[in-house]
Amino acid sequence: MDALGGDHAPEEVVAGALEAAGPDLVPILHGPEGLDTGGLELVVAPDRIGMDEKPADAVRAKPESSLVAACRTVGEGRAEAVVSAGNTGAMLAAGLRELRRLPGVHRPGIAVTLPARRGPSVLIDAGANADARPEHLLQFGHMGAVFAEEILGVRRPDVRLLSIGEEPEKGNHLTLEAHALLAASELRFGGNVESRELLAGAADVVVADGFTGNVCLKLLEGTIRTILDALRQEIVATPRGRLGSLLIRPAANRLRRRLDPDTYGGAYLLGLRGLAVIAHGNSSRTAIANAIRLAARGVENEVVGRLAERLSERGRVGALVNRNVR
Repeated sequence: MDALGGDHAPEEVVAGALEAAGPDLVPILHGPEGLDTGGLELVVAPDRIGMDEKPADAVRAKPESSLVAACRTVGEGRAEAVVSAGNTGAMLAAGLRELRRLPGVHRPGIAVTLPARRGPSVLIDAGANADARPEHLLQFGHMGAVFAEEILGVRRPDVRLLSIGEEPEKGNHLTLEAHALLAASELRFGGNVESRELLAGAADVVVADGFTGNVCLKLLEGTIRTILDALRQEIVATPRGRLGSLLIRPAANRLRRRLDPDTYGGAYLLGLRGLAVIAHGNSSRTAIANAIRLAARGVENEVVGRLAERLSERGRVGALVNRNVR
C-alpha cells in the first residue's frame, strides 16, 4: 500500500488497510517513519509524489517515495500486489520502472469494470495513456478480451470501440485508424459504440484511448453519484416519501452498492509483470479497503500470470482471442 497516495492520505489509507486486513490478506504500508499503522507493517518511505507533479520526473527524483517504494516491494517479490490512490501517471511510470512490461506489451492500460445492466463490462484504457496510437488501441482490445475471458468468465467477448457514432466513418483520425485495425484483427469486433450505451452493456470490452476513457469514466461516476444523491434527497423530502422509502430501501441499497464507484475501489493496470491496482484519488476508507480486496482477487485469480500466458500463446498479441474456452 502507498500510504501517502490520495487526497485523504494517510488517514483514510491506513483505515482502509485495517478494514481490509485479515488472516489471508496482510497489507504492508509504505510511508514516513512514525506513521501510525494500527499495527500493520510499515516500510519507511519518507517522500511523497503529489498529484500535480510530472510523473516521470517525480519517479526519477523521488525513488524513496511511498508510491515508488510500494512498487519496488512487489518487484522484489516481498508483496504480491501494489495499491495506490496517488498520481496515476506516476503509478504507471513507477510500474514500468520497478515491475516492467510483460513481453509483447507496448503500453499498459487501465482496465475498469463497469457495472453494466447485462453484466460487467471492461473499459480499457481508462487513463494510463492520454496519448495513444491506433496499434495501442488494438492491443488494449486484446488485453481487455483476455481479461474478460480469463477473469470475468465471458465466453468469446465482444469488443467495441468508443466513438462519437456507431458508423465506421465516425470519429477522429485515431478512432478511424483503430477501427480499421480492430476490424482486421481476430477479435470479435462489433464496431463503434457511443458512451450513452456503456451502462446498458454495449459490449464485453470497450476500447478507448486513456484521455477519452478517463473523461468518460469520471462522467459516469459523477452522474451516478449525483442521481443517487438526488434520489435520496427527494425520497426524504416529504412524509409520504419517507414512508415509501421503507418499502424501496432494500432495492435502493442494492442499486447503490452495484453502481457506487467505492464498491469497486480501483482498477487493474494491465500489461505489467506485477499486479497493480489504481484507486481513485478521492478514495474513502471503504474504497481503499475494496481496492485492496480487488488486488487480492487479482492475486487469487493469477491475473498477471494468466494474462502473460495468453499473450505469449501464439507469440504475438494479435492472435490471442476467439479461441475455444478451456
